[in-house]
Amino acid sequence: MDLGLTDRTYLLTGASGGLGLATAQQLVADGANVVISSRSQESVDRAVAGLGPRAIGVAVDNADATAPAQLVAAAQEAFGRVDGVLISVGGPPAGSILDRTEDEWRTSFESVFLGALRLATEVAEVLGDGGSIAFVLSTSVKAPIPGLGISNALRPGLAMAAKNLADELGPRGIRVNALMPGRISTDRVHSLDAATGDADAARAANERSIPLGRYGDPAEFGRAAAFLLSPAASFLTGVMLPVDGGLTRAL
Repeated sequence: MDLGLTDRTYLLTGASGGLGLATAQQLVADGANVVISSRSQESVDRAVAGLGPRAIGVAVDNADATAPAQLVAAAQEAFGRVDGVLISVGGPPAGSILDRTEDEWRTSFESVFLGALRLATEVAEVLGDGGSIAFVLSTSVKAPIPGLGISNALRPGLAMAAKNLADELGPRGIRVNALMPGRISTDRVHSLDAATGDADAARAANERSIPLGRYGDPAEFGRAAAFLLSPAASFLTGVMLPVDGGLTRAL
């Protein structure tokens, strides 16, 4: 299938590694240009070097109010257009709600929730008909994940905001969707497994709960995200797409 990505330009936040980088790799492979961001200049530079001439990078935190303007300006200067954005942020501190501090909640709200919503709304201002916004959320949108209290609280709110934005931006031909990754082999998931004290046992237990019987590969997420962002998904908006090997049992 031709996804219609040739020479289109996408912004991807939190994309120096993990799911964001996997999506950037797929977009570039299909002929798109990408502007990736992360807080670390070193990690951004390393990712851009691996992606090649269709990629540029910006070192900026999603919580920075100037992040959207920086990303849009970089895209327009390098490639002359912006066609969409994949909004991903690092996971907030793990642990139960009872054990989290107010400072952790404030910091997480700024980056995970407010920063993501700011990016979506400000980037929407420069998107035209056919523009696409996608949030990287979590299966915690459907059901809480043990030990991830802050994430469990914030990501469902972003899912509802995405649904609302789909209604608001639909008349302009802009689509808004979200992806809900499950257990995919990223550094974040590996660290959560390791935090149990026995990473191998944790992974084995998690895999038993997944109908496909394994963790996902980041490239599998990247392909799903690239499709959802692309013109090939032109009649999909307001979708919450699980990429989880069947882990989510809810409709």
